[in-house]
Amino acid sequence: MKDLKYLFAYIIPFSGWLALELRGAWAWSTLVLAFGIIPIFDALLPASTQNLLPEEEEKLSKKFLFDLLLFACAPLCFVLSFLYFRTLQTQILTTNEIAGLTVSIGIVLGSMGINVAHELGHRANKTAQFFAKTGLLLVLYQHFFIEHNRGHHKNVATDADPATARKNENLYAFFARSVIGQYLSAWHLENKRLEKEKKQKWSWHNAMIRFTVYQSLYLFALGLYFEPKMVIFAVLIAFVGVLLLEMINYIEHYGLRRAMLPSGRPEQVLPKHSWNSDHEVGRVVLFELTRHSDHHYKASRKYQVLRHMDESPQLPTGYPASMLMALVPPLWFWVMNKRLAQHTPIMINNT
Repeated sequence: MKDLKYLFAYIIPFSGWLALELRGAWAWSTLVLAFGIIPIFDALLPASTQNLLPEEEEKLSKKFLFDLLLFACAPLCFVLSFLYFRTLQTQILTTNEIAGLTVSIGIVLGSMGINVAHELGHRANKTAQFFAKTGLLLVLYQHFFIEHNRGHHKNVATDADPATARKNENLYAFFARSVIGQYLSAWHLENKRLEKEKKQKWSWHNAMIRFTVYQSLYLFALGLYFEPKMVIFAVLIAFVGVLLLEMINYIEHYGLRRAMLPSGRPEQVLPKHSWNSDHEVGRVVLFELTRHSDHHYKASRKYQVLRHMDESPQLPTGYPASMLMALVPPLWFWVMNKRLAQHTPIMINNT
């Protein structure tokens, strides 16, 4: 039965469907669930630092059920997005309902689209990578597949990484820097790859060009099938999904820095370079994303076997509540800078 606990993650898309079906005040269902109900349960239930035994890890790593739960997410996001656009086109909705539905479906795309794409993007097989890129299509963020895997994991906890928040950098400044920086970094990384392989940059070999075409065709087809104004709503739900991603990026590495070696290169990525959260509900709903230290320590480790690391810094609460705290910079700095001070000065050398 423990294997089935990740089915609970589907409560997020279920709440999105509920929002579309019931509308009215229910239009905000996913927002209330993600940032109201889940944080309460994270606060009430004890965090678990328990790890699997090595033999259990090996067994669970091979179970296809855990992959299947991820593969289902991108199609589910497409279905809910289609229902969202159809609801906007066919129903008479209030401004409040439109706003609620847009936020709810955007959160679904962030948690079940981008988050799952993040997990699958680290897999070596083409099927997993296809579902990763598909999950990123609806949020118009396919460049994340390049930058996260080839950029972020290499440069994390250094100033070279746009997705690592600096000490005393507020969420809003970080959002702009991270979004722009990751996009430009993806182009740079892809151009470097093509140059190394002696292929034309401005060709179909360039994944950034392919992603731009795919995303443009998606928006064009959407406007053609429904009506042109639906393109605006497609961008809005994508924005909400990306906002969710960048809020997570912000809290995952805030203020942490890798030491610079005499060679001028940063030290190896270690568990101490990511903020962790062992709160059970948030862990399950986000497919163990919150055990982020182990993910960075060994990116190929599947979500169902990620470990608690004693040396990793711990967030004061689960991811959803930490994200809410980050929305209020003075509160965030007051809580988190105290925790930063508990770590070695070399990790927080930026002021």
